[in-house]
Amino acid sequence: MNFQTIITTRRDGKRHTDRELHFLAEGAAKGTIPDYQLAAWLMAAYLNPLDDEETAWLTMAMAESGDRIDLSGLPKPWVDKHSTGGVGDKTTIILLPILAACGLTLVKMSGRGLGTTGGTLDKLASVPGFRIDLTPEEMKAQAAKIGLAITGQSPDLAPADKAIYALRDVTGTVESIPLLVSSILSKKIAGGADVIVLDVKSGSGGFMRTEAGARSLAAALARTAKACGLNCHLALTDMEQPLGCVGNAIEIEEARQALRNEPNDAGTQRLIDLCLDLSGVALRGAGLAPDLVAGREMARRALESGDAYEKARQWFAAQGASIDAKLPQAAVRKTVEAQADGWVETINAELVGRAVIDIGGGRRKKEDKIDPSAGVEVHTIVGARIARGEPLFTVFASTEKKAQHAAERVSNAITFSDEEVAQRPVVLEVM
Repeated sequence: MNFQTIITTRRDGKRHTDRELHFLAEGAAKGTIPDYQLAAWLMAAYLNPLDDEETAWLTMAMAESGDRIDLSGLPKPWVDKHSTGGVGDKTTIILLPILAACGLTLVKMSGRGLGTTGGTLDKLASVPGFRIDLTPEEMKAQAAKIGLAITGQSPDLAPADKAIYALRDVTGTVESIPLLVSSILSKKIAGGADVIVLDVKSGSGGFMRTEAGARSLAAALARTAKACGLNCHLALTDMEQPLGCVGNAIEIEEARQALRNEPNDAGTQRLIDLCLDLSGVALRGAGLAPDLVAGREMARRALESGDAYEKARQWFAAQGASIDAKLPQAAVRKTVEAQADGWVETINAELVGRAVIDIGGGRRKKEDKIDPSAGVEVHTIVGARIARGEPLFTVFASTEKKAQHAAERVSNAITFSDEEVAQRPVVLEVM
């Protein structure tokens, strides 16, 4: 098959066949199609988007381009969860132990962060000794024993996605919804789960900045998942403000507070509420709860009884660490206080995320090293009543200069109103 013909088909807005898209995925995985030709096709696909059937074909082709994890023998149901990412999004670290304590089996591949969207692996890597390089065999054995395991993405799983994603990142085609859908779902199919929960973020701190864009992505994910035969459940959630603390070690500490069900502020309580809501979605989807309310109640009991924290303790120990490990500590702490009374009107999540990147808590480029102790603790939420002198943020940084810079940036991320402001719902819709 001639790949140049495939390029011109897409360029001219014509439809591909299933066979053509399998040829593309196989060539991307094996490196037999030159990068310049793949890049040309990606731009053509960005300008002339794939339709739903083509998106499903590409998704399956990418999933079949390498190995697939065989979860047979593990207790069912097998569940995987994916978030489109956001500032302070640490839900995976809380959600997995809750769901495992409720009887689900979770084998998850996760990624590192880039830009304002933090990565679960970076957060876990800030815990001394925590292994993030389990083999598929180790993951399966661990999940058989304690019900959950997590690791970095294997190069042998959906390798076509790895090749295509690297080019999307440098060709200005990341925003293509069909390509994004294929990337997300191909990895979930290769991961072997039979129930998938997708958390689609909407707002300044998410990949999709507008609710309309997030809804378009969620709808496309739902259509493609159905076409691929996946038992997929989606939640559209708020990312107009940070989801609690932002950083790596600081987010692990907040996750520990959440798993102990000991929130120290409204932001952590909001995080817990989201995790309970997503647990309800997963438990209903897996057939362990008749509805969202019953699923949420199951998750709440697992949290309040201490079962979820005990499951997290087992999980961390199985991957070489302690849930109670001492985490990296920043040399400098700087608090930003309210300068007047009022209600919090907005907290721009993107600006907070960029402040954390500036002090080393995130990456601008994939090769950048992260300072795990750097971060920003967010003490308030939209709709809260604030009095002059109350803490709004605490910056954790390696130097006074960095702390001062981040403090100035986060000060510009928050706005106030003299009139009462309604709190934002953390879940916008379950789809």
